Amino acid sequence: MRRHAWLLPLCLGTLYLVWGSTYLAQRIAVTGFPPLRMAALRFLIAGVLLYGGLRLTGTPAPTRRAWLAAAVSSVPLMVTGMGTAAIALSRVPSGLAALVFGSVPLWTALFDRLAGGRLRRLEVVGLAIGFGGVALCAARGALRADPGGALLLVIAAASYAFGCVSTRRAPLAPGVMGTASQMIVGGVLLAATSLARREPFAMPTPRAVWALAYLVVLGSLVAYSAFGWLLKNARPALATSYAYVNPVVALALGAALGGERFAGADFAGLGLVLGAVTLVAWAQRPSPAVASSLPGSSTSRLSA
Repeated sequence: MRRHAWLLPLCLGTLYLVWGSTYLAQRIAVTGFPPLRMAALRFLIAGVLLYGGLRLTGTPAPTRRAWLAAAVSSVPLMVTGMGTAAIALSRVPSGLAALVFGSVPLWTALFDRLAGGRLRRLEVVGLAIGFGGVALCAARGALRADPGGALLLVIAAASYAFGCVSTRRAPLAPGVMGTASQMIVGGVLLAATSLARREPFAMPTPRAVWALAYLVVLGSLVAYSAFGWLLKNARPALATSYAYVNPVVALALGAALGGERFAGADFAGLGLVLGAVTLVAWAQRPSPAVASSLPGSSTSRLSA
């Protein structure tokens, strides 16, 4: 394990920077592509490339049942989740979209608990604080200039979180092949939705094409590979720590490169959302005896 110690900071840095920058990349991409078509192209191209690479290395193709599970789970995850987010990003600053999407772990905890049991008191407090932070941005921050865009972002974040919960329970193909099948089916459904909405066809700008290429290569292929490595080789809390960092990176990039401006309420809301995610994560921590037996814990890594 020590031989690959350098991969840990590399993979973490990739998730922090790349996934934090995808919000600005999407905002640039939708200036040249209609939102749903942009999302469809992103996931279709990335999914086909990933699927082809896996098949060349001998990974079995998904079964019919696994393809059906990919189709069902990709609807909330990619169609109403990422598709709605793409529409919102054509209207609102990328940094604020990342801030609202910072609430995804809160929505995930809420849906997960509603499906399997009661919420702990600390989780309830965290959810209230986090959703209060999002409401603060919508009511007092830059999002109040576009209430419709703010509502779309909240719907997208909630749908994406529901998709995460349904993915966890879906009989997908094992490993990264499950992700590849989801991206392919999700891309097809997004393309069909784009046609149904009659999104216009136009020649995209070179800037938008480069942004889409960035989303396909770095935002999907490279970042998902890094995330898969972290899930197998790092503690779960560390592997998912990008949720704390991405909104900060996105706000900084939006201000520095996108010319976006934010109100004091936006930064206050960001602090509330990140603090709430911390509280929810703390409430969900296993006991020391259970944690030592989990995959990715320090004990199990040293014994491997």
